[in-house]
Amino acid sequence: MPDFESIEAEIVEAIEESGELIISPKNLPTTIHILPLFDRPFFPAQAFPIMMEEEPWYETLDDIAESPHHMVGLVLVNGEPGDELTPDTFRKVGSLVQLHNPSRSDGKMQFIAEGIERFKIVKWLSKKPPYKVKVEYPKQVKRNSTDEMRAYAMAIINTLRDLMQLNPLYAEELKYFLNRFSPNDPSPLADFAVGLTSASGDDLQQVLELFSLIPRMKKVLVLLKKELNVAKIQSKIRERVEERIDEQQRRFFLREQLKEIQKELGIEKDDRTAEIERFQKRLKTLTLSEEAQKQVDEEIQKLSMLEIGSPEYTVTRNYLDWITVLPWGKSSRDRLDLRRAKKVLNEDHDGLDEVKERILEFLAIGKLKEQVSGSIILLVGPPGVGKTSIGRSIARTLGREFYRFSLGGMRDEAEIKGHRRTYIGAMPGKIIQALKSCKTENPVIMLDEIDKVGASYRGDPASALLEVLDPEQNVDFLDHYLDLRFDLSKALFVCTANQLDTIPGALLDRMELIQLSGYIAEEKLAIAKNHLWPRQLERNGVKNSQIKITDAAILKVIEGYAREAGVRNLEKQLGRIIRKTGRKFAEGRKGPIRIGPKVLSDYLGKPYFADEELISGVGVVTGLAWTSMGGATLSIEATKVHGKTRGLKLTGQLGDVMKESAEIAYSYVASHLESFGASAEYFDDAFIHLHVPEGATPKDGPSAGVTMATALLSLASGKTIDRPLAMTGELTLTGNVFPVGGIREKVIAARRVGVMELILPETNRSDFEELPPHIRKGIKVHYAKTYRDVATVVFR
Repeated sequence: MPDFESIEAEIVEAIEESGELIISPKNLPTTIHILPLFDRPFFPAQAFPIMMEEEPWYETLDDIAESPHHMVGLVLVNGEPGDELTPDTFRKVGSLVQLHNPSRSDGKMQFIAEGIERFKIVKWLSKKPPYKVKVEYPKQVKRNSTDEMRAYAMAIINTLRDLMQLNPLYAEELKYFLNRFSPNDPSPLADFAVGLTSASGDDLQQVLELFSLIPRMKKVLVLLKKELNVAKIQSKIRERVEERIDEQQRRFFLREQLKEIQKELGIEKDDRTAEIERFQKRLKTLTLSEEAQKQVDEEIQKLSMLEIGSPEYTVTRNYLDWITVLPWGKSSRDRLDLRRAKKVLNEDHDGLDEVKERILEFLAIGKLKEQVSGSIILLVGPPGVGKTSIGRSIARTLGREFYRFSLGGMRDEAEIKGHRRTYIGAMPGKIIQALKSCKTENPVIMLDEIDKVGASYRGDPASALLEVLDPEQNVDFLDHYLDLRFDLSKALFVCTANQLDTIPGALLDRMELIQLSGYIAEEKLAIAKNHLWPRQLERNGVKNSQIKITDAAILKVIEGYAREAGVRNLEKQLGRIIRKTGRKFAEGRKGPIRIGPKVLSDYLGKPYFADEELISGVGVVTGLAWTSMGGATLSIEATKVHGKTRGLKLTGQLGDVMKESAEIAYSYVASHLESFGASAEYFDDAFIHLHVPEGATPKDGPSAGVTMATALLSLASGKTIDRPLAMTGELTLTGNVFPVGGIREKVIAARRVGVMELILPETNRSDFEELPPHIRKGIKVHYAKTYRDVATVVFR
């Protein structure tokens, strides 16, 4: 290591002997060629190899070789290698260097540059390669404060000393520097010191452009201190890494020694033998198929011959691990007690009587067959009506394991059928993962959001599900990773969806459909009291004795804040009430809190839903619609815009099917006006505008046909509907009324807004009569075979 004390003494002595520093140009050329540097500038105190592209600088190198002084200017440029260079891209100050040992190879040229002096470009003599410029070497004679210069020199030397203690590589560069320069001159020392740093090119260029020594030393010291801080951090990181590596190596050697000792004593086997014995122990409890047993034997034989550290060993071991953890021949015993099943379903759910009956029928058939297998159930209904919880209840009823995963947004068929075993990260699909997790081959597997499966270039997961959900095919389900047949026929698959439109027909055909409709207010009240409120009290750590909520308050929450078909938002609102009251207890409130309908706005703010008022008037009729969120009422409006030309305008974001229904209704009414007591010429010169309110909501479907026809007939005859009345049904050009779907949801929607008189298609009579009595109670229904039946009821 260099003697820093002697260097420091020599520099201080030189500074004290002369209070001025003279930088002279010596006998240096004033016309030179220049070469570009792209990362950082070159300093006069430096000497190291430089490599650059031969094209277009080989001519410059030839000219320098022919010059008497063999010197060239190195100048930092603004840009990247390959950019087009102009005089404006070159910095104004560079370093004059002497070239040594120039050479060319493979399109590159290399030389050793030895720094001589700073220069400043005065004039460009050539603006294209080879660049040639006229330069000057600024003289500067400046009296300096001896004490200040000595202080900066000592600070630089001390910082260098600290750097070399952290990185010994700097010591070699310092030795080379001392061989070329006298330590009595602080200027090269400053340049050398800043050249050791990893500062940015701009910061280094600023140092190069400082011809005055004191400002230069100030800037160098700042950059040197930053470098020292970085070196200290690197040293700490290196020490921590070395400590961890040393500890890992120590543990490795100790483990290896322990293994050798245990081998000598005959009490331990190597890793490969232990793995194989573990797999064989698992296999004794399984009942593999002949094909699977043969495959396992081959893989175990392969594993015994592979090196433990090879990638193939890891792939084979993981494959055997998956095969031996699957429940080959392991099944849980079904509990087919219908009384218990009914009790469990009633405990878990209020309402949904029709769904419970379907499930009990399904279990009854399983009891007669003494097994429940080969079944795929599809639960369809709006969000929040309990589809997922019903799946859990089915598993609880049967005493089976339950596994759920969502298909929403899935776009890769490998998620279902697994990845092919061609790379280290390959894995089986979700179905096999479910069997591994449940540890039985007859679990209840819920495939959530099956109507939201996507497709991409990776394949179509919906098509992959065809094999999974077909009782005739899933007996020999083939996962790409296992590449073995596994029997899925004993598993019970329960799928959920919000709508049927996006489910492929071939997939829908394989499932048994169970519809879940929305809840009416009375059902929501029972669910809130028996399930939602107690669950939210438990989640928020509040005792039942601390908060009491009245039935009237819950009903107001249902009507004003959570009017959707399901109960998910209702639970959120109840949770908000409990959190706000819980805060009062946390702030010191004593005694129980009673929540009635009058104080709800203090907890939940203003109601989201106002009481729906049915629009009435000439050309206004209330219809019933079905959406993925449940049933809804729609007021359809018709008006005459002017009497100049005949025409029909439709608004309200109507879909193609609904537009066709409107045109059919218009044609039918226009051709039968006289038979309904209206002027036969009314539409001849009338421009009619038909609108369905809530224009921001897209609407489609054929069920508004009779409603649109009634609105047009009301407009043409000038008659209004004198009572709350709603209707639904598809209309044909001949006036027949065809059936529609979603009767339960539409009846619930009508009851919710207080409409107790309905007109339904005659062919939907059985759908209404199958509804539970509490939904049908108080509702008067008129059935229509043709539109004339509708007109007779509407206009008396």
